[in-house]
Amino acid sequence: MESPQKFRIALDAMGGDYAPRHEVEGAVQALRSHGSTIGLTLIGDERAIRAELARLGAENLPLEIIHASQTITMEDAPTAALKQKRDSSLSVGMHLHKEKKTDAFVSAGNTGAVFSAATLILGRIKGISRPTIGAFIPSEIGVCFLVDAGANIDCRAQHLYEFALMGSIYSKYILKKENPRIGLLNVGEEKTKGTSVALEAYRMLSSGSLNFIGNVEGGDILKTKADVVVCDGFVGNIVLKFGESVPGFLKNRLKQFSQKGLLEKISIAVSLWPLKSSLRDLDPNESGGVPVLGVNGVAVIGHGSASPKGIKNMILCAAEVARLEVNRHIESSLSDVHLISSQS
Repeated sequence: MESPQKFRIALDAMGGDYAPRHEVEGAVQALRSHGSTIGLTLIGDERAIRAELARLGAENLPLEIIHASQTITMEDAPTAALKQKRDSSLSVGMHLHKEKKTDAFVSAGNTGAVFSAATLILGRIKGISRPTIGAFIPSEIGVCFLVDAGANIDCRAQHLYEFALMGSIYSKYILKKENPRIGLLNVGEEKTKGTSVALEAYRMLSSGSLNFIGNVEGGDILKTKADVVVCDGFVGNIVLKFGESVPGFLKNRLKQFSQKGLLEKISIAVSLWPLKSSLRDLDPNESGGVPVLGVNGVAVIGHGSASPKGIKNMILCAAEVARLEVNRHIESSLSDVHLISSQS
C-alpha cells in the first residue's frame, strides 16, 4: 500500500498567550494522532521548547526545532515588529515557508503581525488585490464563514468580490459545501440598499458565476441563510467580537440565575451538559484557526488563548489547506474576477 503524503508544518512555538506550553503540547498531540501524514518544525526558544517536550515525555518524537532568539508580542506594532525583530519565531517560520522548506506555517500570535508577515513575506497570489482572513460563525445548521473578519477596514467593491470568491472556495473545499451560497452583509435585503460600495459589489456579485443569493442582514447570519457572508473588515470584526462575547455573557447570566436559590442551582446543573454540547461550535479551539486567503502559501492564524487542542487543530487545518491545494483553486478562478472588473 502506498504511504500517505506527508505535509511539514512550521509552528510558531512562541506566539500564543500560553506559549510555549500550549504550542508544544498541541504539537505533541498532533504528532501522536496524525504522525503518518504530518511532520513538524517548531520555531522559538530551543531551551524552552525542549523543556516542554521533556515535561510531556516526548523528547523522542520526530520533530525539528529551529531556534529563534526573539518573540513578537501582542503589544508590538505588526509592521514595525517584523522589521525590528528579524529573528523572531514568526519571521523565521514565515521565511522557512517562503523558501518551500515547509508546506504551511501556523501561529496563535499577534494576528496583525501574522497577517502582515504573510502578505509581505509570502506575497499575494497574482490577481488578488488584498489578502483576507475569515471567521467561523456558528449558525442553526453548521457554520457560516464570515469574510473579511478584520484585516481590511476600507474596501472597494472589487475587494468584496474577491473576498466572496476566496470564501466560496474555502467553504467548498474545506467546509465541504458543494455550491456555497454567498450573501452580502447589508442593512436590508433589497438590492437598492447600502453604500455606493455595497451597491457596486452587489452588481459585480450578480454578474459573476458565484452562487450569490443577494443581500443578507445581521440576523440572517445565525439562520444559515448564506454559507459565506461578505463584508469589509470594519463591520466583520465588530460582528466577530460581538459573537465571541456571547459565551461569557451566557455564563454570567446562568451564574446569576443559579444564585437565586437551590432549585435554580439544581436546574442549571441538570442542563449544563447539553448546554455545553450545543455551544461547542462557539469554541475557537474546535476549528483551530483560519488561513490568510490570497497569499502565496498557507499561513494559518489561531486564537491567542488557544488550548493545546486548539493548536493541534490549527496544525491539522494547515495540513488540510495544503493537501486540498486551496491556493491553486483560487488562482484558477481569478479569470472571473478580471472579467467582472473589466465590465465596471
